[in-house]
Amino acid sequence: MKPWIKPLLIGAIALGLAACSKQGPDSNAASSAASAGGEPTIGLAVSTQNNPFFVTLRQAAEAEAKAQGIKLIAVDAQDDAAKQIASIEDLIQKKVSVILINPTDSDAIANAVREANNAKIPVITIDRAVNGGEVVAHIASDNIEGGRMAAKFLMDQIKHQGKVIELEGIPGSSAARERGQGFGEGIKDAKDVQVVAKQPADFDRAKGLTVTENILQGNKDVKGLFAQNDEMALGALQAIQAAGLKDVVVVGFDATTDAIAAVKAGTLAATVQQKPDLMGKMAVDTAKQLIDGKQVPKSIPVPLNLVTKDNAQ
Repeated sequence: MKPWIKPLLIGAIALGLAACSKQGPDSNAASSAASAGGEPTIGLAVSTQNNPFFVTLRQAAEAEAKAQGIKLIAVDAQDDAAKQIASIEDLIQKKVSVILINPTDSDAIANAVREANNAKIPVITIDRAVNGGEVVAHIASDNIEGGRMAAKFLMDQIKHQGKVIELEGIPGSSAARERGQGFGEGIKDAKDVQVVAKQPADFDRAKGLTVTENILQGNKDVKGLFAQNDEMALGALQAIQAAGLKDVVVVGFDATTDAIAAVKAGTLAATVQQKPDLMGKMAVDTAKQLIDGKQVPKSIPVPLNLVTKDNAQ
């Protein structure tokens, strides 16, 4: 071999190896990341920890991660989309194997999901969907059907007539949109029912109280109220009781501990039961399957149930 050929061959091999090292991971990115770092790590970006529903979801995810031998990093967006985007970007920088997201805003979080896609980190959404980017699996109850369940119960209780209030969740969230859609479909044929107000209270108890107080000033004869989550429903109950109104049928959504206690006490008529503990567990289980290189369903449903005084436990 001529003396000038050997250095060229060595350089070519080095360039080839460098090029290979810059290629993105394959479709088994979660599995590759886990094997490279030993103990797998997953991120959980929750919309808020100021809501018992999401506290339960996080606790269940943490318990399942511990049982599976997985490190879980949980971050709280405090219902701030910008804060959640920053938290997801931080999880990407930490090179977690999978990111679980419960979005604050289904539209605003889309770019953060795309960043995770570019980093070859699989994304799983929980309870609320994302409007953009690639999501490997979505774990949620059928919010539209839940809205229909609430509507049917409320219509039966008020005998399909009278004034009704609807408290909406955070504008832009899939849960608010879908629950509202289902409720609207459930009451559309009730010609003697009038929705006198339909206003956001952002899934927040204090805002549920304030918004309901304002609405009741001009609607003392309201017969029913549907709140798209229990926190708003419990706030609305406070406003209704303070106004001295009786026999107003209030229906919530989520079946949190406080809501079930109110159902048992007879103050809250019903709540649509989701299962945040099951959601948290299923999310981690699904992430573990991805880490193990397995295929997972695109949509993973969580069953619903209507909790009333007759069946509250």
